[in-house]
Amino acid sequence: MLKDLVLRNRSCRKFYTDHLVSVEMLMSLIELARVTPSSKNRQPLKYILVTGKDETDFVFNQLSWAKHLKNWAGPEKAERPPAFLIMLLDTMLNEQALIDAGISAQTILLGATEIGLGGCIIRTVNRSAVRQYYQLPAHLDIIQVIAIGKPQQDIELTSVQEDGKTEYFEHKSIHFVPKRSLEDIIYIPHHK
Repeated sequence: MLKDLVLRNRSCRKFYTDHLVSVEMLMSLIELARVTPSSKNRQPLKYILVTGKDETDFVFNQLSWAKHLKNWAGPEKAERPPAFLIMLLDTMLNEQALIDAGISAQTILLGATEIGLGGCIIRTVNRSAVRQYYQLPAHLDIIQVIAIGKPQQDIELTSVQEDGKTEYFEHKSIHFVPKRSLEDIIYIPHHK
């Protein structure tokens, strides 16, 4: 059921590094994204598949992880994702594609969850270093990086407390993600 899949799909930041993700697995996830809706049907998204050790090490070192976890610099060596997808925007096809990127990234993560993997969308990327490393032409912009691998952490949803803070946090090796209640996100307009 879709709801179960959505509930299992969390932003995972710790992975089993030795559980490799094949190029074929990444291709199957991109195939899901390929058939999602696209603004004006321009289909401007492209992907770099990253699976080799040298490449994953390079990409990992260009990312910033989990802003709200102040005392955590990111996954330890044995927790690093074994694969990445670098999502690109082909500006010759469309100047922007934020909605396309969101739909595609969520579809990729749902697909990963369905096959026992997990992932994390990372927008804090050293874009100039990645651009230079892959020798990207000027018309390809880096939108985000998606880490992919087998999750090595327990993640639980929790309610937003009275203080209203939504920052995720770790407690006793469990990653907690506060979510607002359904009542809190439904707005009922007041008519005259």
